[in-house]
Amino acid sequence: MDDSGSLRELDGFEDGLIEDFKRHPVLVHVPLLSDDDFATLLLQRRFLSLAFTPAYDLAIDLLTDESGLRIARTILREEYPGSHGRTRSHREDMKEDLLQLGVTRQALVEARPTAATTAAVTGTLELIADAGRAEHADLRLLTILRFWGEILVSLEYERFWPRMEGRLTHDGKNQSYFYYPHLVHDAKAHPLATTSRLSASHSDRLGVRLSELLARDGDADGFRQVERRAYQLRVDFYNQFLPMARQPEEAAPSLTP
Repeated sequence: MDDSGSLRELDGFEDGLIEDFKRHPVLVHVPLLSDDDFATLLLQRRFLSLAFTPAYDLAIDLLTDESGLRIARTILREEYPGSHGRTRSHREDMKEDLLQLGVTRQALVEARPTAATTAAVTGTLELIADAGRAEHADLRLLTILRFWGEILVSLEYERFWPRMEGRLTHDGKNQSYFYYPHLVHDAKAHPLATTSRLSASHSDRLGVRLSELLARDGDADGFRQVERRAYQLRVDFYNQFLPMARQPEEAAPSLTP
């Protein structure tokens, strides 16, 4: 793969998965979920967030490309800002947002991952392990980190945000510590064909090196394969909530202020 046209083809493939994911009935109907159902979804989604760092750690263990390693290490370290234990981790920021949204500490204590949530976590670790043993492992591992760990996350939080915004905005100021910042800095801001080292988003920083590996190794099939698997893992996670997704004519008005 040695021209931008081939990268544009992969962007088209990826953008197709993105559009399909955005049309998942649960994500489409987030504004129509009851408060209890939305809290249930967020508590289960929290377990995927808790799996973010071990997934990154596993990928880092299996990466051999030094440039890719540096990018992955930097992103992972951003999850634990500050030093000497004085600054909350991103996972703690998520808890603060959940509390602002009305999820109680007791609900956090009582929450347990469902079978579908557990399958999404273990399936992700299996996907990373399989990528590590494949030809062009570095390309596949960076594809997973970028698509599973960044792009799909931003799309989810983009769907969540209209429901959250009223409760996470105070005196006209956005007070989200976790969901809105990740919506912004995980997003695919540029196509693979036009990635820039100046981009600040996590997906684009990974995309710069991924584009270089695609040009060098040409493993377009591997790219597509791991993105399809990552996509399906996330779809299967959301399928467990399909009974909650009401049709518009059945739904109560949104409770978001």
